[in-house]
Amino acid sequence: MKILFLVQGLDVAASRYRVLQYLPYLKKHGIEPTVTPFPKGFFEKLRLFKSISKYDILFIQRKRFSILWLKYIRMNARKIVYDFDDSVMYRNSKAIRAESNTRARMFKNMINASDYVIAGNEYLKRNTAPYTNNVINIPSPIDMTQYTQKEYSENNDNITLGWIGAHGSIHYLEKMRPVFEILGKRHNNLKLKIVCDTFFDCEDMIVEKKFWNEKDEVEDIKSFDIGLMPLLDDPWSHGKCGLKILQCLAMGVPVVCSPAGINREIVEDGVHGFLANTPEEWIGKLEILINDDSLRKRMGKEGRKKVIKHYSLEANTPRLLKVFQQLSPQ
Repeated sequence: MKILFLVQGLDVAASRYRVLQYLPYLKKHGIEPTVTPFPKGFFEKLRLFKSISKYDILFIQRKRFSILWLKYIRMNARKIVYDFDDSVMYRNSKAIRAESNTRARMFKNMINASDYVIAGNEYLKRNTAPYTNNVINIPSPIDMTQYTQKEYSENNDNITLGWIGAHGSIHYLEKMRPVFEILGKRHNNLKLKIVCDTFFDCEDMIVEKKFWNEKDEVEDIKSFDIGLMPLLDDPWSHGKCGLKILQCLAMGVPVVCSPAGINREIVEDGVHGFLANTPEEWIGKLEILINDDSLRKRMGKEGRKKVIKHYSLEANTPRLLKVFQQLSPQ
């Protein structure tokens, strides 16, 4: 079976976690994958889309095409799988109004043109269901061979609050600055570590600024004592697939996160970490973990168990294979 994967970019997190890390396992099951970033120019698109008939399946990651390109792709493709892990039918959290007729129409057209749809969480699946029955929720999985258990120091007096993500999401964290200022005044052993390509400062808390790179990603997360994932309660945030949380829990790092979207599915409050909504809740629940190293260790281990069972590469590869086998049985 030959599959052409059209991805956002080879270094984009969604491409790495939702396509590239699957490739060795797909090859073991007789699949011949070809991966290419989305073509940009008109003639580049034309050349690529002319060639897709030689593949059994065209796998499109997240991109929506204009109706004319979509018709041309549909005419040439044998089968199309559409994979998405964001609320692409809405505007992002910075927009005044979430709803967009253009985005909604392009999303509907994309779903109608696809033979199967893979949604990154249940919210996205529910948004897809009105247009097709051929939809499955497959999360962004974690390769547990790379995410090994964090070693807990018995006498670690310094506590690191950690956040990792892209510059487009750091505004969620920056809104938490008043919380960090209060915690910094109360706890002189506390620091905030930001792994990104853009940063901000706090007056009363040390901020460690680490530029993200793939080589250091796992070790950076392992350096966290408590992971953070604040979100807004809006349609765009509901489409987030919780990769930050999964990365932390896979390492055995407990998390505190907003009770929005997939966060509520992944984190059971008081078991794998805490859910916090108001600034007072964030301060209170972070302080519980700051002051109790044994609780951090226990919650982290419970979180790792959950990732292994439900969100690991090992748990989800058979589900992806089943989609491909249904479309092109051989």
